[in-house]
Amino acid sequence: MIELTELERVRLEKLNRLREEGMEPYPRQANRTHTTQEAILAFKSKAEGEPVEATVVGRLRSIRKMGKTTFTHIEDGFGRLQLYLRLDDLGDEWMALFNEIFDLGDFVQAQGTMFRTRTGEVTLHVADILMLAKALTPLPASKEEVVDEKRVVYSAFADPEARYRQRYADLAVNPEVRDIFRTRTKIVRALQRFLDDRGFIEVETPILQPIYGGAAARPFTTHHNQLHQDLFLRISFELYLKRLLVGGFERVYEIGRDFRNEGVSFKHNTEFTMLEFYMAYADYRDVMTLTEQMVAYVADQVLGSTTIQYNGHTIDLSPPWKRLQLREALVDKTKIDIAKYPTADSLRQEMVAQGHEPSEQSTRGKLIESLLDHYLEPDLIQPTFIYDYPRDISPLAKSVPGDPHTVERFEVFVGGMELCNAFTELNDPLDQEQRFQEMGHDYAVDDKERHPVDEDYLRALLYGMPPNGGFGMGVDRLIMLLTDQASIREVILFPHLRSKD
Repeated sequence: MIELTELERVRLEKLNRLREEGMEPYPRQANRTHTTQEAILAFKSKAEGEPVEATVVGRLRSIRKMGKTTFTHIEDGFGRLQLYLRLDDLGDEWMALFNEIFDLGDFVQAQGTMFRTRTGEVTLHVADILMLAKALTPLPASKEEVVDEKRVVYSAFADPEARYRQRYADLAVNPEVRDIFRTRTKIVRALQRFLDDRGFIEVETPILQPIYGGAAARPFTTHHNQLHQDLFLRISFELYLKRLLVGGFERVYEIGRDFRNEGVSFKHNTEFTMLEFYMAYADYRDVMTLTEQMVAYVADQVLGSTTIQYNGHTIDLSPPWKRLQLREALVDKTKIDIAKYPTADSLRQEMVAQGHEPSEQSTRGKLIESLLDHYLEPDLIQPTFIYDYPRDISPLAKSVPGDPHTVERFEVFVGGMELCNAFTELNDPLDQEQRFQEMGHDYAVDDKERHPVDEDYLRALLYGMPPNGGFGMGVDRLIMLLTDQASIREVILFPHLRSKD
């Protein structure tokens, strides 16, 4: 049982008094006729002098007591509306009850007639007001509240961890946070429209999978009791979506949750939203074109512009985006030509000679990836395609013609972070089987990057999969960019946090 604070106990006494007066503090039904915004618009659209009756609901956000009158503001999901309560209308007993028992944060229902005050504010002249839900815990002070007839500005509830742990309170007091999640919904809808309009169909694939795959990550493991079977929360949709290409669908996509049992950071959460699509008869260059078109479309649809502000930078998302081959970009930044070092040992020796401190256990691909992460990614502010990646960290991608160590893969970087990843997908079942075997040899059994062999996926490839381009994007990161948020936790309603204990 939660132990109540002194202030919460005071509010509990008010709740009990309501019941003593024969009023239920949590009635089962409300009778709203207008949202706050609908009531204001209805008043403004009527001819002068024509009455507008309305019943509105919402949370009390301000209370100003002025003798025989009280002004309050209520807030619903659509806006705010001022209420005007007068002793002559409600009577001594009910006015006293309101002033003594109703608190900031309570949900109320108010019925009355709309009018405009002398200061010009559209207001509801209240004839009747009821409690809908008594708030026992006061909300954290928002940035501006009216307390004891004085307008006070606060910086309360500014601690990010407190906000994430009590997101419900964060949303209640910070309208700009609610706006982020309204924008999030618009972004997802825009992504769907873009793909739907280009012949893609949205599908759903299993979240619980007998074999995880499609990405390099450690999975969460669970167990099906009745089937006596270990299962994994998916780390990617990829292998299931590509099975659908075998089955005859040419363009498929999914927007959903992935789960990776790994560290958290400003751009990583253990549970996150991904968009993946697969397009038959396309390669990674076709996907490049579609990617820049899609992100620009979403920005324009949601923000009205393809120019955004992120982390102090002005970023232009309009196509075409810059394209840099990974090898050439690394030569420019590090003076190391990875093509000259075909093995992990030779590349590691060159990195040491150049003053780096590479891991002794890393594969050649992981060494190259470490150079990219350290020397390229932080400086890639404007949208940039980095393409042609090491084969050993891209087991599902098709090789570059004439270069067995490199595959047709790209990543997009914007604002100094990776946004998405794409391949020309490998559709040769024999080559794919060999890749899986190579991964087993190159990585330790407990290595989180080790890719298990999915025999059913290989069986699917034996039926024939058309050439195709595949794409994966962290939707949360796109939302970070388009809402100018530096942490992924700001765009996930309930991010994962360490236990307080």
